[in-house]
Amino acid sequence: MNQFDHPPRILFLYGSLRERSYSRLLAEEAARIIASMGAEVRIYDPRELPIHSSVSPEHPKVQELRSLSLWSEGQVWSSPEMHGQITGIFKNQIDWIPLEMGAVRPTQGRTLAVMQVSGGSQSFNAVNTMRLLGRWMRMFTIPNQSSVAKAYNEFDEDGTMKDSPYRDRVMDVMEELYKFTVLLRPHTEHLTDRHSERKAKEAQQAPSAK
Repeated sequence: MNQFDHPPRILFLYGSLRERSYSRLLAEEAARIIASMGAEVRIYDPRELPIHSSVSPEHPKVQELRSLSLWSEGQVWSSPEMHGQITGIFKNQIDWIPLEMGAVRPTQGRTLAVMQVSGGSQSFNAVNTMRLLGRWMRMFTIPNQSSVAKAYNEFDEDGTMKDSPYRDRVMDVMEELYKFTVLLRPHTEHLTDRHSERKAKEAQQAPSAK
């Protein structure tokens, strides 16, 4: 995997502020796994990120999040399932990442893997919602995903994940994300080039009629 010009840059977002946050522990475990494959990773800390629109986008935590999104070539989203959905903490992070920042698109063309943790039986509501969000953010969401049931049973005291089929699935997801990110990144500009956007750009550049 060292034949590439630089390691894949992967950003991790998680959706809980609890001291022992299982969505954070899952993100950290996945980050260790994909880093061992050769990726460069960053994990965004959502603490102190204000509620969307309550402050200026110039707020340092907002700028940090947007800068990391621009830095990334792939992202991993990890949320608890709460009331059958992603948490407000997670959605707040997505709301702060716009589809456009001037001529720059912070998420378009990036790969995405989605994961969730549940306190009860296995569910897929959160990952399904994150897939919808990923499509809206114009990301390439990989086919594989992780859903960890009864997450409180799946981590050791030091926060590492126990050896189990759940961890095997996380490894599969990270391996797939790594491969998709490396394969797609040389072609992102071509794959995200759209007729409607070219047409709008041409209209802006055309001399105004007299």
